[in-house]
Amino acid sequence: MKKKYLVLLLVMSISGMAQNKQVLYNFTSIPQSSLVNPGADVSYKYYFGVPLLSGISANIGSSSFSAYDLFANNGVDFNTKLRNAVNKASKNDKVSVNEQIELFSGGFKVGGRESKAYVSFGVYQEADFFMYVPKDLALLALDGNKNYIGKSFDLSQLTAKAEVISVFHIGYHKKVSDKLVLGGRAKLYSSGLNATSTKNSGYIYTGNSNTTMYNQIISSNLEVKTSGIAEFRKDDYNGSIASDIAQNTFLGGNFGLGFDAGITYYPKKNIQITASVIDVGFIRHSKDVETLTYKGYYQYEGVNPNFTNPEKPENVFDEFEAAIPRDSLYSKYTTWRPVKFNSSIQYSFGESRSDEDCNCQSHGETEYLNGVGAQLFVMSTPRTPLVALTAFYRRTLFENLQVKATYTIDSFSSKNIGFGLSTNLGKFNLYAMVDNILEYKDITKANSATFQFGLNFIFKENSKYY
Repeated sequence: MKKKYLVLLLVMSISGMAQNKQVLYNFTSIPQSSLVNPGADVSYKYYFGVPLLSGISANIGSSSFSAYDLFANNGVDFNTKLRNAVNKASKNDKVSVNEQIELFSGGFKVGGRESKAYVSFGVYQEADFFMYVPKDLALLALDGNKNYIGKSFDLSQLTAKAEVISVFHIGYHKKVSDKLVLGGRAKLYSSGLNATSTKNSGYIYTGNSNTTMYNQIISSNLEVKTSGIAEFRKDDYNGSIASDIAQNTFLGGNFGLGFDAGITYYPKKNIQITASVIDVGFIRHSKDVETLTYKGYYQYEGVNPNFTNPEKPENVFDEFEAAIPRDSLYSKYTTWRPVKFNSSIQYSFGESRSDEDCNCQSHGETEYLNGVGAQLFVMSTPRTPLVALTAFYRRTLFENLQVKATYTIDSFSSKNIGFGLSTNLGKFNLYAMVDNILEYKDITKANSATFQFGLNFIFKENSKYY
């Protein structure tokens, strides 16, 4: 049983990556770039996304080992591979899964013909999972405490968050001057499922005793807060979990508010500086809430107790259950969204002779075929922030084809090369992006992999405003 638990833990650990969308960021021929910077320098007469297909993205990865490390057909015993994976991991290895589907989206210019103000709106569904690998608990589940006499297993390593939400949003941005673009976005969050366990402490310790074989101490202060889950744990529940979560996700009763803000600034015509802060907000959980706690202190002297059998040794199970009971609370609670910060600097060169290149500038302004620069990404976590640094090159190949290449260094990889393209066929816009291209020759060995895809209809101004 303990090995099944370890396999589940490690499979979860090979499906994580931060929510960094470095290829999409400031890729302004794509309307969805305003989702990562509401102050991006974009403008259309109006656009709308193809429902359910305008924005699909998923991030998977691992900061310590890959699927190949566990499941390779190389003659190595699985138990050995499992133990090697646990030993290779550290308590600071991060696990983060993100999936996002845009249900619908659109945008339009407001004001007169010369106006440079723009409104966008939409709804998307998002699922997040984040966890630090609890190495001490993994070792205890795999090996037990026999070989760790005198070691204290740290329960505070258990830090995890999971949720499924929908986001209703409306944004506004304006080109204040030739040098400055400002934008903001208001968000309404609706949570369909949440599980949060981030404020844990305690330890499990087994040491030698002067009078008996072992002195075992369990000091536990564990807590997991949930909403949208308690209903499924009831004995009389006979519904469909998937459909009920989907229904709860859209205006199901647990709501929150948030905002995004962004800026683009041109100190010179060919030098651009951008910054954005995304998902500054909270969700108040008040419906179908349940908090499970395991809090208490237990000390046992003798041979290692068997807590799975209440009959052996005598009374040990009851004593443990009384010392560290499982309690259920039903109070409301608040969670904060993981805040993302982006910033970039770009140098552009190679003036374009066409009025319709995909750089979203107004007719008559200087347009450039090439751009090089760097981007910084930071995301808040329950412990230390996730940080990524990206170098990029943007190129307009034809009037309706723009590409972007990136090289990213983060805690998941030091050789992450990404590529994206955006093309227009009449009013139809198609974009696609992939990450960590070097690992696609054998994806099972990849520590991370990302893809993004979308379809839009874009309508330009008659005066070549794009």
